[in-house]
Amino acid sequence: MALSKHINAEQLMRQSEDNHFNHNQRHRIHSSNNHQAVNPYGARYGTSPIPKYKLPVKGADAKSAYQMIHDELTLDGSPNLNLASFVHTWMPDEANKLMMENISKNLIDQDEYPMTQVIHTRCISMLADLWHAPDAHDAIGTATTGSSEAIQLGGLAMKRIWQAKRKAAGKSIHEPGPNIVMGANAQVALEKFARYFEVECRLVPISEESHYRLDPQKAMQYVDENTIGVYVILGSTYTGHYEPVKEMSDLLDKYEASTGHSVPIHVDGASGAFIAPFATPNHLWDFKIPRVVSINTSGHKFGLAYVGVGWVVWRSKDLLPKDLIFELHYLGSVEYSFSLNFSRPAHPIIAQYFNFVHLGFEGYKAVALDDLKNARLLSRALERSGLFNVLSDIHRPAPGLLSGVKNTIGFDESDAVNYVPGLPVVSFRFSDKYRAQNPDVQQKWVQTLLRAKGWIVPNYELAPDLENIEILRVVVRESVTADMVDRLVSDIVEIAEDLASSDSPTHALNQLQSNKSAEQHHGKLQKGEGSSSNGTYAKPC
Repeated sequence: MALSKHINAEQLMRQSEDNHFNHNQRHRIHSSNNHQAVNPYGARYGTSPIPKYKLPVKGADAKSAYQMIHDELTLDGSPNLNLASFVHTWMPDEANKLMMENISKNLIDQDEYPMTQVIHTRCISMLADLWHAPDAHDAIGTATTGSSEAIQLGGLAMKRIWQAKRKAAGKSIHEPGPNIVMGANAQVALEKFARYFEVECRLVPISEESHYRLDPQKAMQYVDENTIGVYVILGSTYTGHYEPVKEMSDLLDKYEASTGHSVPIHVDGASGAFIAPFATPNHLWDFKIPRVVSINTSGHKFGLAYVGVGWVVWRSKDLLPKDLIFELHYLGSVEYSFSLNFSRPAHPIIAQYFNFVHLGFEGYKAVALDDLKNARLLSRALERSGLFNVLSDIHRPAPGLLSGVKNTIGFDESDAVNYVPGLPVVSFRFSDKYRAQNPDVQQKWVQTLLRAKGWIVPNYELAPDLENIEILRVVVRESVTADMVDRLVSDIVEIAEDLASSDSPTHALNQLQSNKSAEQHHGKLQKGEGSSSNGTYAKPC
């Protein structure tokens, strides 16, 4: 949640209203509405303004309140064009209906809403089975508000198990204290766990050679007897790369054999845990690897539900310490809770279950493969433009495919298993040639100019040790179609070319007047095919 504060722009607006008296002048500017939200149709319906920053004495009627808030929210960007976010933005009408029917239910109240708890348990079992838990019926887990909470819970369980082992061995749990190892590319939620729960965060530097992700060989330099676990990310938010869970596990196996210290792995599958099982089922990352003790994911990302639902699952009950589970008696029955929140809405869990029932394995597979197909299309188009280098690798053939076979008979380009596994994410930056020819052009201008066209594409620095490299990133969700990719590529290429050809960077604003795509020539007259201007401002329809 962003921290809120009053901003200078509001003060400027107040000082700029009519009749505001200035101490240094005869007349100063005065706010005629004293920071009040004015209904755009207030004059028509006689609706009074409402204060912005304090509770109104008298409220507005429902229709007026709706219209005022609705109109304010139109200033937000379009969720469909927000290519910065992993969060899913569309569900079928039947899912929307189910959510509205259950929007008032509290998941924690198991006695009052027993069926919601049954659905919750079904979802946990389905995920445990999908991720190859040894016994899906014995696995334990919980819904969360998202992957951030789920990561905290996974890390907290590892910390408690480490503490119990230290105490049993008669060793201190305070000096030097616990640590956790993760790549420097870790999402902020992973570092939040370390800070919030007082665990030393050991960030492993990333490099181009490690594909901008955790390097297992380097990670072992940070592991010791006080390491509670290693966070391994199945889908880096920076570049979409999967981190090598199996390689990390193998090295920890050797470490345990030589030292006797067992270090578990928690897989942050915020995005990848809903992609890998369907697109690349042979990729080893889940509970098939014994050292993986817990996995989290976001139902509201590639789980295809609306924002507000995440999941964490442990491979077995003994890996979730009992002292973290609270027994409740005051809601009408004996209930159990392990979460950072207490009351929470039940409808996001119902939405997730709807997807499981509606899509099934084949449906999720079809969506994942389509996302990856469109991401490969975008990656290839950007690279072939010569203007950009693509850092993500999902469009590159898997290393296991023999080059001789590829050159001789080719390979199935529609099959995701023939490519480097990863998220449908495209990370790219100006090519070396472009930057050499246009040293004054800043890559962040592309983000700004795309925003003027409606696209939200972030430009940001890579993780520490590579922070001198800026990248642009596009998350290809279900709503990003091939037609949208066509339009996006046209806009990106046009912006890059105009920035390079302009006498000054500001001249590139001229290109905002155009709206090109691969379809622009269909059914349209070309320049010179119409009559010339007659000098008036009148234009034919």
